[in-house]
Amino acid sequence: MKILALDIGKKRIGVATCDRLEIAASPFCVVKAGKTAVAEVVKILDREGVEAVVIGLPVSFDGVERESCERARFFKNELEKCMSLPVSFFDERFTSKIAEASLIESGMRREERRDVIDAVAASLILRSFIEFRRNQGLKP
Repeated sequence: MKILALDIGKKRIGVATCDRLEIAASPFCVVKAGKTAVAEVVKILDREGVEAVVIGLPVSFDGVERESCERARFFKNELEKCMSLPVSFFDERFTSKIAEASLIESGMRREERRDVIDAVAASLILRSFIEFRRNQGLKP
């Protein structure tokens, strides 16, 4: 199943996709957060033939949902008004930190990282979601 993952942030939304066999999850793009973000994501969904969406839910370490979770839930609600694909949440704790660490390790400069970190974080969310599905015995 072709899945699209979103890492919702205040300024940017990271987007990642996987192939239909759910083998590889890759960063796709970054969408500017704001009034047109939902429409931009819907265009990507249509263009890429996506069958499901997963949104990272940034629950804090103590399990409390803060402002960033509200932002993700609001985006999900707005997205569901514009399309009929299944949308799931998935725990995204540490993904942005892991994404940043891997980009630093690769030697990418700070300015370059800012442009791709959200898409890399979305790909980590998607990889974790795919692994979770496999461990649950769910097939692509």
